[in-house]
Amino acid sequence: MRSAFFGRARRVTTCTALALSAGMVLASPAVAESGPRPVVERPQTADTSTPKLDMTQPAVESGTARAAAATAVVPSRFDVDGDGKTDLIHRKWNSWTYLAPSTPAATATVFETAGSPVDLDLVPLGDQNGTGKPELLSLTEDGVLRLYRDATTTSGSLAWTGNGWNIYNKVFSPGDVNGDGRADLLARQYNGELYYYRSTGVTTAPFAGRAKVGPGWGAYDQLVGIGDNSGDGRGDVVARSTDGRLYFYASTGNPTAPFKPRKELGQGWNTYNQIVAPDDRNGDGKADLLARDQAGALWAYSGRGNGTYSAPVKLAGSWSNVDQFAGAGNIPTAVGKNAFYGRDKAGTVFEYRSQNTGKLAARQQWSYTGEWAGASMAFVSALDPGSLSDILEVYQGRLYNNGVTDLGGGWQIYNLIVGPGDLSGDGKGDLLARDRSGVLYLYRGNGKGTAVASRIRVGDGWSAYNRVIGGGDFSGDGRTDLLARDGSGTLWLYKGTGSATKPFAPRQSLGGGWGTYNKLAVPGDLNADGKADLVAVNAAGDLYRYLGTGTKATLTPRARIGHGFQTYADLF
Repeated sequence: MRSAFFGRARRVTTCTALALSAGMVLASPAVAESGPRPVVERPQTADTSTPKLDMTQPAVESGTARAAAATAVVPSRFDVDGDGKTDLIHRKWNSWTYLAPSTPAATATVFETAGSPVDLDLVPLGDQNGTGKPELLSLTEDGVLRLYRDATTTSGSLAWTGNGWNIYNKVFSPGDVNGDGRADLLARQYNGELYYYRSTGVTTAPFAGRAKVGPGWGAYDQLVGIGDNSGDGRGDVVARSTDGRLYFYASTGNPTAPFKPRKELGQGWNTYNQIVAPDDRNGDGKADLLARDQAGALWAYSGRGNGTYSAPVKLAGSWSNVDQFAGAGNIPTAVGKNAFYGRDKAGTVFEYRSQNTGKLAARQQWSYTGEWAGASMAFVSALDPGSLSDILEVYQGRLYNNGVTDLGGGWQIYNLIVGPGDLSGDGKGDLLARDRSGVLYLYRGNGKGTAVASRIRVGDGWSAYNRVIGGGDFSGDGRTDLLARDGSGTLWLYKGTGSATKPFAPRQSLGGGWGTYNKLAVPGDLNADGKADLVAVNAAGDLYRYLGTGTKATLTPRARIGHGFQTYADLF
């Protein structure tokens, strides 16, 4: 038996979810199955734990002079409660989108984006059409960009849909680049080239054709369009390199060369997993910054109007359950996997869910006692548009998704099935399968979790690996990668290419010594920075975490985050 979420009409979340609800009998003995193991469905529920958004004036360091009143205007790009300050749109762990109002007395509301199954990323644009209400862009995994006009606290009206935006790994708005009063758009390709889209002011055809800004922007793992913090009324950008340095790009007002040479603002910014643009949060006419640390706290930086920022002030509340903030600079955290499973030696399965802090929530029993003993199972990134992973089972040679959907026969020839996410570049979850001769095949998913295409041969020699795992992007370019450990204990990285016919670049060694672990698993993104992470268990049962960095080192030094994992026969 498994527990699943079934959400509202726009939330197609037919994937695995939270543990079985309290009160359900979990100690029932396992029984012989006449078919694939069944599922138990329960409704997906809203998350009401969003803290109040503190948009008050923060303190600044001694000796910093600030104007008592604004000398310039930094327009809010998403003020829907009418107080002149930006309200914080965000997507949470349950795949729903929420609005945190800047009005102190207001509470968070669910924000509907009709037609978008899950908002992978969100880009506030401000008032583009002169109605006094803001517009919002939603980007989905399969590269569909939708514009919602005249937004309220709960929804916006779908005005435009554009396809093909999955050629970019980051889409964001710096604010007004060309001085016409409308927020423009920037988009970065996987090769690091940045492109500019001028806003037209027409919500049914919102952007003019793209113009190339230039190469080299792949050096940054966060790109934040902040609005104006240089005093010229034009939109500026801050960019963080993978070594934690933050750079400021002041605007020029020239769309063909929109930014001046960068200026370094300081180091240590990799302590944050998402850097967010709140526009002018303190009413002084200068664009500010918010940054979330690994523990889930938001820190406020006040813009000085010259491209620099004041010392940070910690805001109240924890925002750890937010997967993606609108206007954040990171490559959006891939939806599809945010947990791992352990199957004990009796065949009982337990779930460990990510908390976006690099740590795990307390384990939850996911199956009846002993129910999955002897089952040929795999825990894979979502094959549908939901944010929650899928359980696959090979039963009598046929592959079943979540115990319900028959994906076809002939799967008994494989000794390994892996679902790392989208490997073909279309935004839909795919599968890898290795046969007993060591040949690896790719099966492209249809994005609904109901079928896979005919297999594509990836290559042979994969029997050299005793562990092949994946669940997102390790290299920091936004594409799905794969990890493989060979018999000598060397761990190899296969960077994704986005091509179905050649899904991986030549392998790169991540070093030896990995044979000390008897279990490895990829839980997705543990700290919500957009990069996949790794967990490993040694013979003593200690659980170690390795965070993805997006650098050549790829993984951070290990940190012990659990014990007692010797009880499990498998991790998924």
